[in-house]
Amino acid sequence: MDYIKLLKENNLKATPQRLTIVEELALNGHLNIDQIYKALQDKFPSISLATIYKNIHTMLDISFLNEVKIPNKKSVYELHKEEHSHIVCSKCNMIVDINLDISPLLKEASKISDFKLFESSVIFNGLCHNCK
Repeated sequence: MDYIKLLKENNLKATPQRLTIVEELALNGHLNIDQIYKALQDKFPSISLATIYKNIHTMLDISFLNEVKIPNKKSVYELHKEEHSHIVCSKCNMIVDINLDISPLLKEASKISDFKLFESSVIFNGLCHNCK
């Protein structure tokens, strides 16, 4: 995939650091800030955590990236995709995307709570095929 073009289409300058963040997320799927920092240090030894945070937040602000908030763990980041949920292995922390239609659940939750819902996050926990 042409990540330079993708960044530019989203009005983001394709800096080497930003491009490497996108490539790492495309390769690994879900990474936390520490994992991104470690991956970038090999290419950019003088990169700071502040630079990573700044780039991540810039890409979050325009919905180029999504933040996945997993209870009792550090947030992980992923490239923006269609609406989906996640399964997390409780032992090895592997994260897998799962496409489920949760619209009936959202409709019911909105109905019984009298809330106008605009965002949802569904995280399933269990043991992956390697850990079970």
